[in-house]
Amino acid sequence: MSWTPKLIASDMDGTLLRSDETVAPATLEQIHAWGDDGVPFVLATGRPPRWMLAIREVLGTGRAVCCNGAVQLDLGRFEVLHEHPMQVDVLRHVTAGLRREQPGTWFAVEYGLEFRHEPVYQPRWDLDAPGVAVATLEEMVSAPVAKLLARHEDLPREEFLELVSATVGDLATVTNSSSDAMAEISAKGVSKATGLADVCTDLGLGPADVVFFGDMPNDIEAFHWVREGGGRAVAMGNAHRDVLAAATDVTATNDADGVAQYLAGLRS
Repeated sequence: MSWTPKLIASDMDGTLLRSDETVAPATLEQIHAWGDDGVPFVLATGRPPRWMLAIREVLGTGRAVCCNGAVQLDLGRFEVLHEHPMQVDVLRHVTAGLRREQPGTWFAVEYGLEFRHEPVYQPRWDLDAPGVAVATLEEMVSAPVAKLLARHEDLPREEFLELVSATVGDLATVTNSSSDAMAEISAKGVSKATGLADVCTDLGLGPADVVFFGDMPNDIEAFHWVREGGGRAVAMGNAHRDVLAAATDVTATNDADGVAQYLAGLRS
């Protein structure tokens, strides 16, 4: 039986974006075609709002669920619609616990349009971008944040993520979207799933109306939410093994324009 989505949602890196960080013309064509039919497109990314300016130039309008669900952004107006930050008491408890368990853990925080990191923390991107600055841990945890980043330069990725998850427990949500030993920590219960649920509530939709594309572990909660609700959770051909296991469908890789191929198939 054919199925037609009422909302198209996609992760960015490794999914909507090709390896050269461009959106394929075929993908844009599908997004616009579905939009003309009244089906909106929503980004759901671990990236912060400050990284949405470039994609806004490509997509024009729409919504973006940023910081793994902590911030919902109106791209056209560049306005925050919903925000679910980590509070100061949780930040202090989590960072103190991780520093105690593994002293080689270094931290950074996303405030939405600003990024702060400890002197030893080694950012991989935005080294000279506006809003990026060095700060002490005490300074960084003195106000609520959209996302806390914990990085270790020496431990293997899986070992570090297990340590972070065990230390944080149920105080916050821990996920990962890179091959590095870096944990992305959000407020308790916050994920791309809750961010997409917020969007659906605003639009009068539910998970059964959603097709969501993703490739990394920070997409898994949203995959479960969509799949259990009767929608389509589509893993890219280049997806992490745990994402492939959680998917309802698998499409081609991001470099083979997998999002465009799947959406075109729904229209045929």
